[in-house]
Amino acid sequence: MKIATGKGSISLVALIAILSISAVVSLPGLAISPILNDLDKIFPSASELEVDMLESLPSLLIIPFMLLAGRWSIRYNKIKLLIIGCTIFLISGIGSLLARGLVELIILGAIMGIGAGIIIPLSTGFIVDYFTGDYRVKQLGISSAVNNLTLVVATSVVGWLAEREWHLSFAVYLLPAITLLLIPALSHTTPEPEPSTGAQHRQQSLNRGMIVGLMLFYFIITYCSLVVTFNTSYLVDEDGMSAATSGVIISLFFLAIMAPGFILNRIIAVFGNKTNLWALIVMGAGLCIISISHTSALWLIVGVILTGLGYGVMQPIIYDKAATNAPPHLATLALSIVMSVNYAAILVAPFIIDAVDDIFHTTSDRFAFMFNGVISLLLAIATAILYRRNRVLGSDD
Repeated sequence: MKIATGKGSISLVALIAILSISAVVSLPGLAISPILNDLDKIFPSASELEVDMLESLPSLLIIPFMLLAGRWSIRYNKIKLLIIGCTIFLISGIGSLLARGLVELIILGAIMGIGAGIIIPLSTGFIVDYFTGDYRVKQLGISSAVNNLTLVVATSVVGWLAEREWHLSFAVYLLPAITLLLIPALSHTTPEPEPSTGAQHRQQSLNRGMIVGLMLFYFIITYCSLVVTFNTSYLVDEDGMSAATSGVIISLFFLAIMAPGFILNRIIAVFGNKTNLWALIVMGAGLCIISISHTSALWLIVGVILTGLGYGVMQPIIYDKAATNAPPHLATLALSIVMSVNYAAILVAPFIIDAVDDIFHTTSDRFAFMFNGVISLLLAIATAILYRRNRVLGSDD
């Protein structure tokens, strides 16, 4: 079976190989999430610094190695980079399965961050290399959907495994083995050159203004949406719901982010250069609904789904704009720069949320949702005013 790319076709196996990379990039941090509350029992002598390092060190290393991978993609073979990244990731996963001490897990987590950092920009970089135009937008949407679907499924699997034996939760880190097995299909499929009429050929170098604008936009919407993953459990507890409800609601959030990816071209066809505008309105409305959903699981779920849907529309569009604002040989570098903002937002979001609470002298767990909802709606107002002439917020070709 052949898959149309807009500049030829590739085999279904090659496409699966590309999408398997998207599945891998959602994994870092998953294995420790269900055992965080039990770390003091598993490692009774662990210090607070060691626990913090176990959580944050992988993300800290992902960012610089993402940027390095983007730079390396200009000079070196991307297939070889993918093999190196997946191998490093897989070795750290196997080591984590066998680890007996917290220091070992911290070191292996750092190694995993290096491998993940190399892989992440390639997950979209290969899509940009093999696809163009609407075909690229479609596959970027599917890639985002695969990423988030893996996150939902893997989180459930990790939780189930952790209940049996905490080491087993690290089995999810063996997934890069599938990508390594599929790489031959990809290496035997050479991407066709970008058509001379393609948007990338209008760029002689990185469009720095657009890249910076996309980074800022991506950081804001990611920060605004992250309050769902960081604060939902507090709302569930405050409203007297079970802890299992929190897991279900957060899973629905990631499923909502996933859903638009499968029909992204249709969404863009309907809303055109107002796509970001409507996505921001939906996301902002969702966050505001969450902030006023006292004791109502139904309204909490509605708000979470709306937030996820809005974010899920904008994320792959940002990736496509990053790629089209760089010449073909610099597209992966542009993607690595823009995608690094996602991980920067994950690192700093808890500190921003706490700082906002301090500034406004509030201890309400709902305030962060309202605050971020207002930010989203203010950004929507700016988009309504500027979308016709601002290519970050509005149309980019």
